[in-house]
Amino acid sequence: MRSVAAVDRACSILDLVARATEPPRVSAIAIRLGIPRNTTYELIGTLCGQGFLELGVDGRVKLGFRLLELGSAYAQSLDLIREARTVARDVASRCNETCHVAQLEGREVVYLVKEEGNQLVRMASAVGRRLPAHGTGVGKVLLAHLPRTELLQGLGGVQLEQMTPNTITDPDELVVELDQIAARGYATDKEESTPDVRCVAAPVRNDRGEVVAAMSISVPAARMGARRQGELAAVVMDAAAQLSRRLGSPSHVPVAL
Repeated sequence: MRSVAAVDRACSILDLVARATEPPRVSAIAIRLGIPRNTTYELIGTLCGQGFLELGVDGRVKLGFRLLELGSAYAQSLDLIREARTVARDVASRCNETCHVAQLEGREVVYLVKEEGNQLVRMASAVGRRLPAHGTGVGKVLLAHLPRTELLQGLGGVQLEQMTPNTITDPDELVVELDQIAARGYATDKEESTPDVRCVAAPVRNDRGEVVAAMSISVPAARMGARRQGELAAVVMDAAAQLSRRLGSPSHVPVAL
């Protein structure tokens, strides 16, 4: 409970400093929020140490650089969702299949966008839902572009969930597939997250060329033969490249099939 109270107080301090017409002093913050002065100093010291606040030599408190970084990241996220909806809607319309855009958070993917064609596919995905990354096309694309050290640390000592009989649960086998994905430029999901559903997925890059999301096209397994897979892989790589360009990526070029 103490930690919850401390977080609440820290948030109140940030909010007060952000709304103040001029940087307030620590003593004024303590009085305004009804927090003991020593506790206020401790909380502000912690926030300063993390870059969320800055304490001047005059004893006044102002916002720190970390908030600018977070605000910039949030703005980029909004840009991603807005642009992704436009591209995904076009893909779903052209292919008459379901198109997703997702981001990686830890060992899970979070679905940001889902656009459906007329041929609805019963899937486990939904906007805002999380799924284990290793069992999805978008997740495998994102894992494939992690630095190797970060990837191996994330897989170390972890029991990979078996979502369907086809889910890869052996970390060594998964790493081999991720290397193949990185080399060819797209991933496949062969009924690994949802029975009777297959997909192809490709990476989306930001203005620094970093992989920040993945786009996929999902199809009922009965309609996903080798030829259809090749066609949709080309479509999703082209669409992911288009979305990357909308995000400012200067040199994202799809890998030729």
